[in-house]
Amino acid sequence: MELVERAVPKNYSSLSLRADSTSFNGGDVSFIIVAGAMVLLMVPGLAFLYSGLARRKSALSLIWAVAASNAVGIFQWWFWGYSLAFSSSATNGYIGNLRNFGLMKVLGDPSPGSPLIPEILYSFFQMEFACVTIGILMGGIAERGRVLPAMVLTFTWMTLVYCPLACWVWGVNGWAFSWGVLDFAGGGPVEIGSGVSGLALAWVIGRRQEKELLNFRPHNVSLVCLGTFLLWFGWLGFNGGSAFGANLRAIVAIWNSMLAAAFGGMVWCIMDFRYEKHWSMVGFCSGTIAGLVAATPSSGFVHPWASVIIGIVSGASCNLATKLKFHFQIDDALDLFAEHAVGGIVGLFLNGFFGTNEVIRLDGVNTSIPGGFMDHNWKQLYIQFAYICATCSYSFFVTAALAKIIDMIPGLKLRSTPEDECLGMDEVEIGEFATDYIEIRRDVTDGLFMNSDSLSEHPVAAGDRHGRPDNQQSTMSNGNGHVHQGSIEMKHDSNDIADIKEKSFFQHTCPSISALERKGRYTYRSATVRKMAILSHQPSMKQPHFTLLDIL
Repeated sequence: MELVERAVPKNYSSLSLRADSTSFNGGDVSFIIVAGAMVLLMVPGLAFLYSGLARRKSALSLIWAVAASNAVGIFQWWFWGYSLAFSSSATNGYIGNLRNFGLMKVLGDPSPGSPLIPEILYSFFQMEFACVTIGILMGGIAERGRVLPAMVLTFTWMTLVYCPLACWVWGVNGWAFSWGVLDFAGGGPVEIGSGVSGLALAWVIGRRQEKELLNFRPHNVSLVCLGTFLLWFGWLGFNGGSAFGANLRAIVAIWNSMLAAAFGGMVWCIMDFRYEKHWSMVGFCSGTIAGLVAATPSSGFVHPWASVIIGIVSGASCNLATKLKFHFQIDDALDLFAEHAVGGIVGLFLNGFFGTNEVIRLDGVNTSIPGGFMDHNWKQLYIQFAYICATCSYSFFVTAALAKIIDMIPGLKLRSTPEDECLGMDEVEIGEFATDYIEIRRDVTDGLFMNSDSLSEHPVAAGDRHGRPDNQQSTMSNGNGHVHQGSIEMKHDSNDIADIKEKSFFQHTCPSISALERKGRYTYRSATVRKMAILSHQPSMKQPHFTLLDIL
């Protein structure tokens, strides 16, 4: 007996109490920690995606905007965001209270979303959702928005738009949750919230200048591809982790995400092939994201065969929806509405058809929730439709009002000046560049092989970024089916250097050169070289050697 007593640790009783005081499984907790870290990787994924889709002169500003919005989002979520979205003591069904202000009373109790994990872990996981959502919204300022006012908008938008949307469908007393809406991982708060709000933000900021719309296409498709696959990886944690445990429902959600992404990418690529007769990498990436967006609300409710249908429908619908911005006359440069809002609507609506309790109950917790038509729950379809209408309307009007109010505050004007837009947001807002080149002309033929006034008679106007532009016009095409465009790096002897002729560059790119002269701002984007002779204005110069670099 004495030997047995010596073998037992002195703190055995305290260890027993600790084991009895919690019902959380270590595997579930570990899985959600890893899933949350995977969702964090979606933030740089978004940054790279947006940067690659934009012009080079505004590429870094979008990376900065997404990264900074992530920091603001973390602060807002800790400060009062989590409490406004998930405080269990609020009963109004619209928005939470400040019971959990500063994460007070958020520790080891079972979370409001699932009894499988503690509330402190749940708050971390949901914080990553909020950060990704606000990162998506930053695409609305592409190429003409100022970053400081955008950060102010970030905090207020999360408070007055995202938190209420999250409370509606995920809060224990939210009206959509009580009504039985099927939204697994955020078709309303994340996808419709960011997509429709991005459309409203672009509407308030206004269209880019017409010269900026000409020849607009992604400046770095490699970054687009890198960002897409980072997003795809993180999305597996996004959707799989929404089962809140290492269980069969999480595995089904991951499978559904993979299938919807694959079929969405293939369908989009095939649809673009009809116009381009090339297999577009940007099109494939766009369709992949569309499928993942549609899987966000549906992946935890449907069988894998249904995700094949969801991927096909979302890829086709989002592809066609890229044309809507021309009907709306809104410059949604990065297609936030077509990708995220339309994809989220497709996933939510098809939950009403394909949702089934066979999948829902696989987590061992939600065993009595009915699905849609698959479970003969006929009313689910109009429930889903009403929820879609509510989230779309609320997101658009509140975001538009917030953006307009912030834009009216002195010093917080959301839109940059026309001169700054010509220079690019990287130079004006960030002072650094994603890729630093010396740029003489936008097109190879400008000023080198013809008179500087002989511009292309058939410019390519800005169509959607995934297929052939709307106004099909004859253009010089390279092997990839794109217009020949580029910057020229000129190499010459010291005797060839003439006085700077920077003004000639901006006469072709900026409408208000006189304003730039007054500000002393008409400089090249490269800070290393300020003097460059331009052949078309220096006929006595020797013929320079040049290399094709890239477009703006």
